[in-house]
Amino acid sequence: MISEDHLIWQLTMLGAGMSVMEFVTVLLLGAALGGRSQAGESALQPTAQGEVQPSETADPPPIDYMIVVTGNELLEGQYADGHTVFITRTLLPLGYHCLGSMIVDDRREDIAEALRFASRKAKLVIVTGGLGPTENDVTREALAEFTGIELKEHPEALREMERRFNTPAAQLRPNLRKQTQVPVRGTYLKNPNGTAVGLVFDKDDLLLAALPGPPRELQPMVRDELLPYLDRRLGKRPRGCMLQLRFVGVGQSQIDHTLKQHGPLPEEMIWFSTFEAGRVDFTFVLPQDNQANRARLESVRQLARQHLAEYLYAEDATTLEEHVLQLLEQRGQRLALAEVGSGGSLAAAIGNASNARRALAGALVAADTDSLRRMLQIADAAWPPEDAQAERLRQLAQTTGKLTGADWVVVLGEPTRQADGNRSIVVAVKDHTGKVEQLQQAAASGEAGRAVLVTRLLDHLRRRLR
Repeated sequence: MISEDHLIWQLTMLGAGMSVMEFVTVLLLGAALGGRSQAGESALQPTAQGEVQPSETADPPPIDYMIVVTGNELLEGQYADGHTVFITRTLLPLGYHCLGSMIVDDRREDIAEALRFASRKAKLVIVTGGLGPTENDVTREALAEFTGIELKEHPEALREMERRFNTPAAQLRPNLRKQTQVPVRGTYLKNPNGTAVGLVFDKDDLLLAALPGPPRELQPMVRDELLPYLDRRLGKRPRGCMLQLRFVGVGQSQIDHTLKQHGPLPEEMIWFSTFEAGRVDFTFVLPQDNQANRARLESVRQLARQHLAEYLYAEDATTLEEHVLQLLEQRGQRLALAEVGSGGSLAAAIGNASNARRALAGALVAADTDSLRRMLQIADAAWPPEDAQAERLRQLAQTTGKLTGADWVVVLGEPTRQADGNRSIVVAVKDHTGKVEQLQQAAASGEAGRAVLVTRLLDHLRRRLR
């Protein structure tokens, strides 16, 4: 069992790649949108019949909420918490104020303790993770037990499960079928990107929303399902005005210095930044969405375009992977990948992009270059000697291009240890003209090192394709 003091301490946890001050800034930004309620005050007002309806005021205050992130792997440092950053950044300009976020283990008693703490602070609590089919996925049961709301299979969710697996309900495995159980008081949130539906438990003046853990499932669900539901359930709040700018190949401090040097920025504007794996996001928020504030944000956009265009790749939620694929698509060209020393990290990153099908011709992942050569059916007689690694990569790139019909090919070779003890990878990039360029990239071990390598390679492609 975790103590309340422990939970309060965890409210200061870090978001993905953020410093403590940046994370606290995100959590406190809602107050700047004006007129927020006191701690614990609810925008949900019970009627005489005990039903909960949105309060009817001319200018309703922002809605306070808490976030509970579940997952032992987060507590062990295997992954950073990106959910808090995404949720707060998405809900902030829509009139929602985050009072705090905490991470807890995948145990019912820990989740229940977190819910007790969070529900004393706010009447809307968003829980992430633990809705899948494994034994460790206990969030559904923990929320049902905490609220006293029964779970039942939903016919539509069950039909969707049958369709997804092309299997009759009677033949679905129990661990899969349990994901169709939804609260009888509340609703469920559709998930076209996975098997676990989102859940909403509606108990008196408390709303608990549970979201799946994978970002590719959680993020669309927040935008397409949760927000429309909250608008219907609680009423739309006063909207703020927000601009997001995404950079790569430049540090936060240089962006900050450049904007201030060529500013000034409006005094009432709130802005914050996040950094992860060599990518920097700057978000600018003004408290009201009106023509004057939109003009102020447009001046910031033009400032960035004028002085930071070399590094600016998106002015919305477009990822670096999506941007590179968009550049290929605009040229009518496609990309193929062949990886040895990166564990398929580049293929996984690009393959998860929303537009991957239109511009990704294919991807191969092998344990070593000789295995990759055999996959590409390169004859022994045509294979260069072991001391001709550059020629081997060139041949792998050209053969991958022919096999897949891709205009561009990226081949990542095996990692090698340098004299200084650091690891590096030689990368071959074949362009649409057939020219093969070779790069040497640092290859730090671990997930973080591979993420940085992916960013550098995508940035190289971005610059070549512009």
